[in-house]
Amino acid sequence: MTGVLSDLRIIECSAFVAAPLCGMSLAQMGAEVIRIDPVNGPLDRERWPVSDSGESLYWAGLNKGKKSLLMDLRSPEGQELATQLVIGGGERGGILVTNLGGRGWASYERLRTRRKDVILALLSGNPDGSAAVDYTVNCATGLPYINKGGTPQTPVNGVLPAWDIAAGLTLAMGILGAERHRKKTGEGQRVTLALSDVAFAMMGNLGFIAEAQINGKVRGADANYIYGSFGREFATRDGRLVMITALTSRHWKALCDACGIAQAIAEIEKRRGVSLKNEGERYSARHEISELLAAWTESRTLEDVRAAFDAAGACWGHYQDYGQLASGDPRCSPANPVFREVDQPGVGRMTAPGTPLGFDTAERSAYIAPRSGEHTDQILADVLNLSAQKIGELHDRRIVAGPRS
Repeated sequence: MTGVLSDLRIIECSAFVAAPLCGMSLAQMGAEVIRIDPVNGPLDRERWPVSDSGESLYWAGLNKGKKSLLMDLRSPEGQELATQLVIGGGERGGILVTNLGGRGWASYERLRTRRKDVILALLSGNPDGSAAVDYTVNCATGLPYINKGGTPQTPVNGVLPAWDIAAGLTLAMGILGAERHRKKTGEGQRVTLALSDVAFAMMGNLGFIAEAQINGKVRGADANYIYGSFGREFATRDGRLVMITALTSRHWKALCDACGIAQAIAEIEKRRGVSLKNEGERYSARHEISELLAAWTESRTLEDVRAAFDAAGACWGHYQDYGQLASGDPRCSPANPVFREVDQPGVGRMTAPGTPLGFDTAERSAYIAPRSGEHTDQILADVLNLSAQKIGELHDRRIVAGPRS
């Protein structure tokens, strides 16, 4: 595998979304990522969604480009082998990422006695180390109360594990920052990240916390409108839904031109004594603007809307389900270099994404996830230089395992 990170080897001990996403993101940029899981299989090996045959599509999605090793990390011998993997590799090695506690053999203190410049990237739920997952963090952000239909009595939970995603990518950035520091100074370090810190920091970054502190009010749900700007869903004549937005002055002009509503908008401005070129004023007048746009979209088909908006350069999108996305959107097909048709072992032919990042100096790669334990023998032989006899003994004693048939 080649890529901008082909000079890195990262050992991953993880499960679920954030830490596996971290490792996969680095693997898809060329890093050699070795994921170590228990001999009886990964904790998340059966996580939904699954294929009709029971293969985890989740596993196939979040482990692309990695090497898979099954090892008994409860045994002293397995712990020693894992430690050797972490501390080995010269300048390209010495990096461990985990969300499984970072204790015992995987503690920073113990690893540092074996390699002074080791980097440990440790993801936790809360800053104090207590357990939390995306859903137990998101409920505390206030977002379920402002989702459409949400109230303090009837919260509406999000379906996207946004904080897992943000934490995984932030952790990958942390590893690259620590590795860059090590190259400059020769120093290793422990990089810590809490899922709840990612969520609450972003609530602060977006102004949600300051809004409550400074303005003294708590935002409520506002249907599907975009807060502080203009955006909402609208129905077309043929029963489809489109999302229309106007965040910038250019978006606003294009929308007015496409729908031919400039005169009606001027009347709203005169009546209100404001300029709707201002984003905040568009939000304040959202209901009046929506009446104009609803009448326009309801008299047109989706294709009519597409033609008018694309010609004007408006900012919009159409609603679609997963089936429509998979079968009809060129952005989710090999027409887009991010995606490629692959034969995923155990699953079949599927469209799989590589890294969304495009580099002039490297082609996208790592579209296929390994079978669990697929690389056990290869890693033991090529990385740890163990003999075939020794590897056989480890299998016999269930210190390591290969892929299940």
